Amino acid sequence: AITRLRVVPFIATLGMLGVGRGVAKGIAGSQTVNMPDTWANDLLLTVPKPQWLLVAPGVWIAIVLAVIAAVVLRRTVFGRRVFAVGSNEAAARACGIATDRLKLYIYALAGLLFGLAGVMQMSRLRQGDPTVAAGLELDIIAAVVIGGGSLSGGEGSILGSMIGALIMAFLRNGCQQVGWPNYIQEIIIGALIVIAVAVDRWRSSRAAMA
Repeated sequence: AITRLRVVPFIATLGMLGVGRGVAKGIAGSQTVNMPDTWANDLLLTVPKPQWLLVAPGVWIAIVLAVIAAVVLRRTVFGRRVFAVGSNEAAARACGIATDRLKLYIYALAGLLFGLAGVMQMSRLRQGDPTVAAGLELDIIAAVVIGGGSLSGGEGSILGSMIGALIMAFLRNGCQQVGWPNYIQEIIIGALIVIAVAVDRWRSSRAAMA
């Protein structure tokens, strides 16, 4: 849809999110699915197995993948092409980059990582729930923008996105620790998203004027 029909990526992503969630609900019969006893149960244990890991195996997996992604984006031709397409797709195409094929690779890789994130979530909850994490996509957008990413593309880093994700997690946990009701948390998160996007647009306009 994105490469052939030229659908706006953000809209295509939200649309497929709805499709995927609907399919998951249909397969699960709109009910939670108990997780069988497999290796995935131990990915996010509070006390890791084995204990010499110090933190849960899932945390180590995330760190390793983050390092690999950072190296690929900053030190390889593929990574430079990703930033080029995000910054100016027309210019990247004029330079000989097969932008449609590159975007297919990017979205396929993203889908693989999203699947892994789903396994992590199921490990944490000990069950599969097609209704869980509704609205989390907004937190992710805020985390990326807070971490220095741009909604216009062509900017950002893995480290910055991870720092943004930690800030969002600390913010949510802090609200819960203080005992603020859920609607207060939603107001704060929503305001933070608007501010983050506004700052991103301001940075983009400043860069365009420079």
